Amino acid sequence: MRLHSKDLLGLRETPDEDIALILDTAKNMKVILDSKNKKAPHLQGKSIVTLFYENSTRTRLSFELAAKYLSAAAANISASSSSVAKRETLIDTGRTIERMGTDIIIIRHPLAGAPHLLAKNLSCSVINGGDGMNEHPTQALLDMFTILAYKGSLKGLKVAIIGDILHSRVARSNIWGLAKMGAEVVLSAPSTLLPVDIEKTGAKIAKTPEDAAYGSDVIMGLRIQLERQKSGLFPTEREYAKFFGVDDRILKLAKPDCIVMHPGPVNRGLELTSVLIDGEHSVIEEQVTNGVAVRMAILYLLSGARPTRYATI
Repeated sequence: MRLHSKDLLGLRETPDEDIALILDTAKNMKVILDSKNKKAPHLQGKSIVTLFYENSTRTRLSFELAAKYLSAAAANISASSSSVAKRETLIDTGRTIERMGTDIIIIRHPLAGAPHLLAKNLSCSVINGGDGMNEHPTQALLDMFTILAYKGSLKGLKVAIIGDILHSRVARSNIWGLAKMGAEVVLSAPSTLLPVDIEKTGAKIAKTPEDAAYGSDVIMGLRIQLERQKSGLFPTEREYAKFFGVDDRILKLAKPDCIVMHPGPVNRGLELTSVLIDGEHSVIEEQVTNGVAVRMAILYLLSGARPTRYATI
């Protein structure tokens, strides 16, 4: 079993059959993760490196644990403490890492398209761990895997995504991935936090969070990126929470078995109330666990084919 590409760069270009394969493989990886002995030989002899130009806890640690649980050698490189700080180019950094025998590089970068550039110039596999405001494919895949665990299928589901759509690479990957698997995605956000022409992705825009949540199977909150709010994209946090925060009143408009999700970290009381975060409908903690299983599946599926030489830019 292998994916069509040597890389996983975004769900916009990933075939639906590859998405289905990753989600199906993750079921087997979850069995390993849930066992007392979290060690399998699937990637023995392989080398995995995380190359992060932005801070991360969940994604980086999740990939490192996924690699170790499958018996691969795992290493982490932080841009602030590497040769990048000495003005080494991204491609040169990637080639140096590859020449040390690395099979898979996971990169997080503040510039959209950076993983694509790296993948074109390396023969090892490249995984997008988040690039600018473009995509975060592995987060969307773990979200879909979590939904599947509760709903059995993605086809025909209504998924409401409420929050900072404009800056969210998680939202973009979920929109592409869920649409390919047959779900209806409905977005709700202040007009200043909605990307221009987002409807072209196939997602629908709701006038209010109430409209988005009505009859939904899934409600997904998104982190308000407070570091960007100097731009004045909404007046105050209190006002945002009042009009776009998800609470019990919003949840009651959804289906009785609706699940509540969030990619984390959550700003409690802003995007979601603590009652919902810790309530019976919340699957936020399970998303974290499922993230490891999904990333185990991705590493396993990408550990096969390699091109014989570098591609050109």
